[in-house]
Amino acid sequence: MGQVVPESSPRDEHPVCLSVEHLDLFYGDHHALKDVSIDIREREITSFIGPSGCGKSTLLRCFDRMNDMVKDCRIEGKITLDGDDIYQDYNVTRLRQQVGMVFQRPNPFPMSIYDNVAYGPRGLGIKSRSELDGIVEESLKRAALWDEVKDKLKQSGLGLSGGQQQRMCIARAIAVKPRVLLMDEPTSALDPVSTLMVEQLAVELKENYTLVVVTHNMQQASRISDSVAFFLLGELVEHAPTKELFSAPKDKRTSDYLTGRFG
Repeated sequence: MGQVVPESSPRDEHPVCLSVEHLDLFYGDHHALKDVSIDIREREITSFIGPSGCGKSTLLRCFDRMNDMVKDCRIEGKITLDGDDIYQDYNVTRLRQQVGMVFQRPNPFPMSIYDNVAYGPRGLGIKSRSELDGIVEESLKRAALWDEVKDKLKQSGLGLSGGQQQRMCIARAIAVKPRVLLMDEPTSALDPVSTLMVEQLAVELKENYTLVVVTHNMQQASRISDSVAFFLLGELVEHAPTKELFSAPKDKRTSDYLTGRFG
């Protein structure tokens, strides 16, 4: 598998899918996100970079309202998906069908590969075995895993390798046909070969999905992203097309981070 190279495109080619407007987030008295505004464009990969604790994963979790489960979390501002306010116009179940999440470490359910991928569609009320069979096969193909597991779908997902587990989790996320796929450091627990496979998969998935990826790996961000957002101490410092941000950052703090002066 060769080097992952995302296709470049004019920034105005794709419409805005997710929009964040003047978002502030508090954990009790801690001001974790500070007046963040950013547009995420449809069928592109937007990567969030920045040092640990800068707010990038916190913002990612806002997109599927995982922060609702955090005690003393308070959010001000607005996030819209296709123009609808996700904190006003969406119920959480519907939102999480539209916005899927892939976590840092693979989290297969203790069930078969087939049942892992069919879990979401079954939850949406799909009972037809032939329809579920089609969804499972299509999702595993899109996750570049079908050829490796098609003869052992009844085996436990826990028996797969780490890289295979992560691709199965991606298949599980896309089985409900979301609009957006969130990835929180999806390759940090994987070996280099599996990392490259997941990166290649991400680039292929953007043909059908909008991807937002949190990564500490700046080389990964430069390889797969259409745009990159740099966060520091809860602030969005800069968001620009990937080549522009890495070659000519406008903010000195971005330049200092990219050159290793801090972080």
